[in-house]
Amino acid sequence: MTAAHPTLTELADRVAETRDRPAYGHDALITCDRLVRVFSADGVEVQALQGLDLLVRKGELTALVGASGSGKSTLMNILAGLDTPTAGRARVAGHDLLAMTAGDRLAYRREVVGFVWQQTSRNLLPYLTAAQNVALPLQLSGTRTRRRARAERALELLELLQVADCRDRHPHEMSGGQQQRTAIAVALANAPAVLLADEPTGELDSQTGTQIFDAFRTANETLGTTILIVTHDQAVAGEVRRTVAIRDGRTSTEVLRRSEVDATTGDETVVAREYAMLDRAGRLQLPAEYTRALGMRDRVALELEADHIGVWPDGSRENREE
Repeated sequence: MTAAHPTLTELADRVAETRDRPAYGHDALITCDRLVRVFSADGVEVQALQGLDLLVRKGELTALVGASGSGKSTLMNILAGLDTPTAGRARVAGHDLLAMTAGDRLAYRREVVGFVWQQTSRNLLPYLTAAQNVALPLQLSGTRTRRRARAERALELLELLQVADCRDRHPHEMSGGQQQRTAIAVALANAPAVLLADEPTGELDSQTGTQIFDAFRTANETLGTTILIVTHDQAVAGEVRRTVAIRDGRTSTEVLRRSEVDATTGDETVVAREYAMLDRAGRLQLPAEYTRALGMRDRVALELEADHIGVWPDGSRENREE
């Protein structure tokens, strides 16, 4: 038996409830609200971000995935304070990224966010040892810390990320994996609110890439650092609890993973569930494999039920009712 459709009064009550809800992203550490980034070259405009919405809460370890050109790196550059959005709203740890001055951005990059690049050569200064590279952000932060305290902090982070034996080595004396783990230590030196990483395993083999993700997980679980990672490696992205997919400059789907324990055997398994993302304008990107399987294109039929919305290929709903 089909549930009764909501009455106009019930719908009006639901609308009234939404007006009383807190502001979008009020409890998030990272808030992207209808974010737009337009690039212009030779009179041609390209929209890298087209109204992207994203919330990341404190303490989360999140992976961003998407095809080349989907807008992942553009988003990371904005969150890192390296680029400015064209429109929309972006806040990180209480900082409005659209309202910052040049001086504000410099302080923001030094104190609020840490960043790990794909290219290992961009993360470390070649003429400094691993320990000196980690201590450098502390020297540049503007806070007066003694040399001994900086050295202790550097060694503490190198030990945490299992590269303490590299403390006196220069980058060319380390493997690619050791360099990236040292780079993570550099990004964590000033205890940032957010650690961002753009394809940090892109130049590494799959086994070393897994070790790097283990290092991020260690930083997340031990230090409580909020971490957002862009990766093209779906297998590695599957190791984090939350994976957000970006398509055509907007968040499209999200996979959440949680551990479940079998009551009979006591075995623990990780269960993954995929969600479609509903943006602030009410737009929904259905997974491509779903729309292909049902032959959905151009438009779909919608029907509001008491507790869900029905979505059908155009014409199929009418055919079933006949």
